[in-house]
Amino acid sequence: MSNSVPQENKMGVMPVNRLLITMSVPMMLAMLVQALYNVVDSVFVSQLSEDALNAVSLAFPIQNIMIALAVGTGVGVNALLSKSLGEQDYERANRTAEHGVLLAAITCVVFMVAGTLLARSFYMVQVANEPVIVEYGTQYMQICSFFSCGIFMEVMFERLLQSTGRTMYTMFTQGVGAVFNIIFDPLLIFGIGPFPRLEVAGAAVATVMGQVVAAVMAILFNHFRNHDIKLSLKGFRVDGWIIRRIYIVGAPSIIMNAIGSLMVFGMNQILLTFTKTATAVLGVYFKVQSFVFMPVFGLNNGMVPIIAYNYGARKKDRLLKTVKLGVLYAVIIMLIGLLVMQTIPDKIFLLFQADENMLSIGVPALRIISLSFVFAGYCVVISAMLQALGEGIQSMIVSIVRQLVVLLPAAWLLAKLGDVNLVWYSFPIAELASLALSTVFLARTYQKLIKPLDQ
Repeated sequence: MSNSVPQENKMGVMPVNRLLITMSVPMMLAMLVQALYNVVDSVFVSQLSEDALNAVSLAFPIQNIMIALAVGTGVGVNALLSKSLGEQDYERANRTAEHGVLLAAITCVVFMVAGTLLARSFYMVQVANEPVIVEYGTQYMQICSFFSCGIFMEVMFERLLQSTGRTMYTMFTQGVGAVFNIIFDPLLIFGIGPFPRLEVAGAAVATVMGQVVAAVMAILFNHFRNHDIKLSLKGFRVDGWIIRRIYIVGAPSIIMNAIGSLMVFGMNQILLTFTKTATAVLGVYFKVQSFVFMPVFGLNNGMVPIIAYNYGARKKDRLLKTVKLGVLYAVIIMLIGLLVMQTIPDKIFLLFQADENMLSIGVPALRIISLSFVFAGYCVVISAMLQALGEGIQSMIVSIVRQLVVLLPAAWLLAKLGDVNLVWYSFPIAELASLALSTVFLARTYQKLIKPLDQ
């Protein structure tokens, strides 16, 4: 366990700005590559038809639930493991890692069964009168669900690396997985060279192949390079206390992301009352906005173990400085995203073979929705801070209010006015509510948990 001390010193002693950058930048770069894959995937699919693009776009809620479960469980493991290392409880750190892997495996099995059996029903509920979209979408979702172990194991083992400060390795795992996807996407979609033409199913196969490659790399890096934790089946027993602690932090994160799936599903139903092109526009937006949000999420992933570690070590100044720098960097990233969306929305949609109809809906959509970016960076960082301190319930409340209490009802009411362009204003309206509530919870958490660290 002698190797644990230097890592502990890094999180507790290295200058905060340098620490945050070294922890976050590798993950930000990896997530930018992941965002590039998300966009390239849809660009290739859009060359088949708008129906093909719609099929992939409508799968977003289910894929988002997979990511919600993987990342939410990982957030809980990350926070408990980093806090244990800060308290120098190495035995609990090992047990936490082992339980994280078990939970990821269980979730994978559930999705293999449920996702494969229910895929067609999911599409029939939304677009029963569009048989091409149903067929494309069913193939896509069944493949992604049946081979979902790739994403669950990739995320979990990457979180174990992040928990001990080894974020550089996660840059390689995510980056290689995404590059693998980008290379095989056109080969399998269009049947280039010796590969069969699988169309939308080819996009799904390329996706799961990349996830499996990334998962294998993450497992190997943990085994050979992550000496602060040791995974072993010897003497393993399920510990209810550890699972509860993981999900006290992780469950709100899971619910928050799952709420995003419910919001997108609801928005699709509202937009389908205008035209199916509007749902394709929403799908393109969520692909493109990942270029802006993914770096912020990478920043958050670097912040969470730093905050949790220094909270466990009772180092208030370092904790607060991490949050302040996180907000600053997140706001800068979001402002850059806002500038791009305001200036070249038409160029963005032309990447997706957009016709005049899609451009007429999509250009104002990007300009209006991106107004919410002004506040979103701050809100996302505060949410990560609350999760790192074990106050994930408050993050969950903010997410519920923003997406279900404000955004969806606002979109429904604006849709009643008969203009699809008005529906997009529900996004900045909801973000204003999130800003107010996040600030209230930040003040309460400071008084309850951070201020007493001086005593």
